[in-house]
Amino acid sequence: MTKNKKNITKNDLVLDRFDQRLEHVSATVILKIGQIDELKGRWITGAQLSPQVLGRLKRSVLITSTGASTRIEGSKLSDEDVEKMMRGISIQKFTDRDKQEVKGYYELLENVFNSWKTLRFNESTVKHFHQELLKHVDKDQRHRGDYKKQENKVHMVNEVGESVGILFDTTVAYLTPKEMQELIEWTNNAFFEKKYHVLLIVANFLVEFLKIHPFQDGNGRLSRVLTNLLLLKEGYGYMSYVSHEKLVEDNKSEYYIALRKSQKTMGSKKEDITPWLEFFFTILIKQVKMAEELLSKENIEKLLSVKQLIVWQYLQNIEEVSTGELVKKTKIPRATIKQALDRLLQFKKIERIGLGRSARYRRL
Repeated sequence: MTKNKKNITKNDLVLDRFDQRLEHVSATVILKIGQIDELKGRWITGAQLSPQVLGRLKRSVLITSTGASTRIEGSKLSDEDVEKMMRGISIQKFTDRDKQEVKGYYELLENVFNSWKTLRFNESTVKHFHQELLKHVDKDQRHRGDYKKQENKVHMVNEVGESVGILFDTTVAYLTPKEMQELIEWTNNAFFEKKYHVLLIVANFLVEFLKIHPFQDGNGRLSRVLTNLLLLKEGYGYMSYVSHEKLVEDNKSEYYIALRKSQKTMGSKKEDITPWLEFFFTILIKQVKMAEELLSKENIEKLLSVKQLIVWQYLQNIEEVSTGELVKKTKIPRATIKQALDRLLQFKKIERIGLGRSARYRRL
């Protein structure tokens, strides 16, 4: 049954607009999505990492992501500065605002990494995240957690934090609450209905969020925190262990260009966010490839316990060996040897020849 035109609301038209954006994506975009999910599958299969290793990776990413995301918006703190600051070491050469923004981002991202399973995605969460992001920034006290009350524009920022031009105009302040409600409603419905691939839903949310620019300040940083939250909730578990923000920073010019090209079409009869989709998915491909590389030969030593490392090093210097021979040569208990061999098999670093007690192992 078709809708009577008189019964079609403005909200219906907005939701139809989001659907139209995603109904005819390019073959290139579809290929990128397939590549991301294929690499994601390899990460899930191979990443049986110890809690100690995951903890180290997560701490490193918190530093890297905080430094990168705040530098995109004009902060001048290096990753080393961020690390010193979060360890409580006083840094005098930077402004209070730089340090306040870094602290807010670090603490909010850490909460997302630790609690994403229990965090709900809704307007209250978005507003709460904004409040937490800016809770240490004195100048932003009046508008933390509240949608903007006056107009704002998106500026491109150079390496020294100076504006080099307006990227695009944003939603006017009085329409912001309505547009945010519609966007989050559509996003949650799209996840529930599984009408589109989750990556398309996340990408659409982000490009629309940045077009609305709902808060007076902190929108870019908040969009990257929300990227981590949404992708973690949709099963992209490597987000906590490879910095998404650093890849955006390293490709900042392309980031601005993709946003500008997409935003210029938004609100027209022929909306086309393909430039944004291609940029965003290219970044995700790089990110998941880096996650997979954590399991590579070059990084394997970082992922093994001390005793597992002894077994791995022994295997590198011999053609093949049995479990019993490993016990004799390394003086490590059989149960521990078996755990080490299972881990190396998971990482696809060795292969098993034969079955049972006669099984032997060799490097791939």
